[in-house]
Amino acid sequence: MKGVLERYSSIGSKLRQEVSRVVGVAKESDFCNCMKPTDGCTSCLRQRVVNLLTQKGFEASLCTSKWKNTRKHPGGKHEYIEIIAATMGRKKPIPYLIELEFRDQFEIAKASDEYRNLVARLPEYYVGKADYLNAIVGILCDAAKRSMKEKKIHMGPWRKRSFMQMKWSNCSERRSVDKSSSKSFPSSRQAHESCLHLSAAPALTVT
Repeated sequence: MKGVLERYSSIGSKLRQEVSRVVGVAKESDFCNCMKPTDGCTSCLRQRVVNLLTQKGFEASLCTSKWKNTRKHPGGKHEYIEIIAATMGRKKPIPYLIELEFRDQFEIAKASDEYRNLVARLPEYYVGKADYLNAIVGILCDAAKRSMKEKKIHMGPWRKRSFMQMKWSNCSERRSVDKSSSKSFPSSRQAHESCLHLSAAPALTVT
């Protein structure tokens, strides 16, 4: 875990700092339009973050991964943010994932000390490439399995690595956000199997 997090932190640090500032500004604003919780819901926060990133010149969008119910795992869907950023040394920009509830995704009750320590080391939200995210997911899911075995708790299919990784690896819908109204609307390219779209020039080079 230490090695993965060190490599993750060293790449895209400039972009991560910019996204952190945007998230902070979004949280300080009246971003929730759905009238659910008094402190605002994460869905509205994601839309606000995409709105602010777009205003800064980034190609940012909301992505929704969806998967069907099978014998191995229940069906479901998950929404996250994708941003396209230029990277030093690469001719083409690459997609970066933004998960605003990253640490919360791995919280479990009655966890072992080992597992709690691993979760505590995670960033509150993830800003980075998919390969580092998948590596972190694999480590945490293996640790969760050991924790539940130690505590003699059944591990639900939604805690397994294959299920967790589907949250960020099977995008079936992409939505941009209307700057004037902060409402989301489907992108004309939403039918792509993945969220890799590289047409717009971002405002920031990742280092």
